[in-house]
Amino acid sequence: MKIDTIENRMNLARNREKIAEDKSKMGSTKDKYPVLLNDGRTTIYISDKSKAEETKLKYEILMKSRFQTRP
Repeated sequence: MKIDTIENRMNLARNREKIAEDKSKMGSTKDKYPVLLNDGRTTIYISDKSKAEETKLKYEILMKSRFQTRP
């Protein structure tokens, strides 16, 4: 019985599918530009450097709408 399980594990190890290149790049910060938000406490990475100011503005609007103070 043990021999069968060892052989099965070896077969599974040999037949592993290759991870697609697109999936391996997910989460990578290579070729991305960091944008510091919230006085440097939050960092996001964007692919287009020219949209940094727009991204900062959107983040500020989102934070203000989420945490509104009561009058």
